[in-house]
Amino acid sequence: MLENLNTERRNQRTMQLDQMSITELLTVMNEEDAKVAQAVKEQIPHISRAVTSITESLRQGGRLIYMGAGTSGRIGLLDAVECPPTFGTSPEMVVGLIAGGSNAFIKAVEGAEDREELGVTDLQSINLTAKDAVVGIAASGRTPYVIGGLAYAKSLGAVTISISCNKDADISRNADIAIEIDNGPEVLTGSTRLKAGTSQKLVCNMLSTASMIGLGKVYGNLMVDVQLSNEKLVERAKRIIMEATSCDLSTAEKTLELADRKPKVAILMILTGCTYEEALQKLEQTQGFIRPAVDTLQFTSEI
Repeated sequence: MLENLNTERRNQRTMQLDQMSITELLTVMNEEDAKVAQAVKEQIPHISRAVTSITESLRQGGRLIYMGAGTSGRIGLLDAVECPPTFGTSPEMVVGLIAGGSNAFIKAVEGAEDREELGVTDLQSINLTAKDAVVGIAASGRTPYVIGGLAYAKSLGAVTISISCNKDADISRNADIAIEIDNGPEVLTGSTRLKAGTSQKLVCNMLSTASMIGLGKVYGNLMVDVQLSNEKLVERAKRIIMEATSCDLSTAEKTLELADRKPKVAILMILTGCTYEEALQKLEQTQGFIRPAVDTLQFTSEI
């Protein structure tokens, strides 16, 4: 029942929300938002397990698939579409599914979230396999679309992960790893686009970023597989190369072009003095990780 859900309870601090001044209202919103990071922190052991499982799935050629309805679905989609430009992944590697289809990102599709079979159909439409990792997102923890999808994914042997904002959530029972974030009641009763949505976004940030680090797509704290799809990202790539190698701008620009506009390759070329072909070969041998590639190339050159 809804009245038993933490996300549906009334917040005792905001019972007079409509009578507060703007400053009072914003202050209490900010104070409530400040609780979200701590609530997420308490779930780090479960998030860590999820990252380990997702990384292993991706290494085996599987995909990270987010699925949800409404705000939860939009958050998953947002994380998915940011992965290609940030980490140089293919659009198929991280996928976002939302109840009602892509049009539901802009306009709600009534009733779509209430049908378990739609979650199954959407996963079948992308040919879900046991190699994949499916993350079901539902603030209430009881969305039928997500429950149906997770149950189907589990039946195939895929990794199943749930993100909810209620304890003992229904979707948790359909997940190998359950992440349950206790943010307390919303400032505006039942408006889970607020604290619940913020906490879900933080967890998705962790899942994708940590998994991509585990795939060698980060060097230090630099996004070395960034795609150069616009001028801002071209300039960022140059700065990344300069930071990683302590070279000057001219060297970064020239090597980036020699490296076919691949920052990671350019970094390895500068650090070790190797050719473009040698850098590609060594990165393939090290599964895309720069540090072991640098170590082995430097050792070879010393010999």
